[in-house]
Amino acid sequence: MKITTKFNLVLFGVLIVSILITGFFSYKVLRDNAREEVIQHAGMMLESALAIRSYTVTEVRPLLKEKMIYEFLPQSVPAYAASQSFNTIRRKHPEYSYKEATINPTNLNNRAVDWETDIIRAFQQTRQKEITGIRLTPTGKSLFLARPITIKKEGCLTCHSTPSNAPATLIAKYGSNNGFGWGLNQIVGAQIISVPMSVPIEKANHAFITFMGSVLGVYVFIIIVLNIMLRSLFIKPIMRMADLANQISTGKMMSTDFEENGNDEIAVLGTSFNRMRRSLVKAISLIEKSHNTSS
Repeated sequence: MKITTKFNLVLFGVLIVSILITGFFSYKVLRDNAREEVIQHAGMMLESALAIRSYTVTEVRPLLKEKMIYEFLPQSVPAYAASQSFNTIRRKHPEYSYKEATINPTNLNNRAVDWETDIIRAFQQTRQKEITGIRLTPTGKSLFLARPITIKKEGCLTCHSTPSNAPATLIAKYGSNNGFGWGLNQIVGAQIISVPMSVPIEKANHAFITFMGSVLGVYVFIIIVLNIMLRSLFIKPIMRMADLANQISTGKMMSTDFEENGNDEIAVLGTSFNRMRRSLVKAISLIEKSHNTSS
């Protein structure tokens, strides 16, 4: 087996192991980064929803106050405004879903399901500012980001303290059985954004393929360069030296010296080889002279 073959077999083995190790750790890092990126996008969407809620309370609701005497307008409700705004965002990001889940909502469409209720209870008990996690759904794993909905303004209690204080138009639209009994600084629900885990996984896979393709390209380049260096720095000089040794073994003592270039190990070996060749030529010459003299 040639030296280049042995060298490449060892090199390929090392590179395969290094690619496996690099691939394992890089995929984990890329997947975690993709997940964090998705969560950051979800956080920005939640901030946008909060801004819409605040704008609705301070700017929109006062303008609709007179009309609310005759008809309850959902456009005055912060949750409605935030949901409608998010529906617009979903045109560009359809993979995200948004819900303002409430344990005791005025609009029953916002009633929290079991897993959403657990998140709301966790906010009430721990007073955390944010909860993230992964849950199983019929379509696969889903990543979610949730933040609490807290009653911070007394104006919100106008519609949610008691049925007697609520606008008659609200009672006429939604009834008097739901959405009441809320208190100031009470956590009544949660803003929850969900996105399938396939989204960060797809992002991670795309980044992983690009990264590993680049790494593989670099490795192939390194292999080619190393083989070129091995051939030019070692294999060719050794083959020339072997050819000279073969000529000497067949009696061609007047062959040219091995060309010594530089001062590396090959050059040192070439110097020793030339010295040995010259010594051998002299020794054979002395033997021939001695033989001729004795004859």
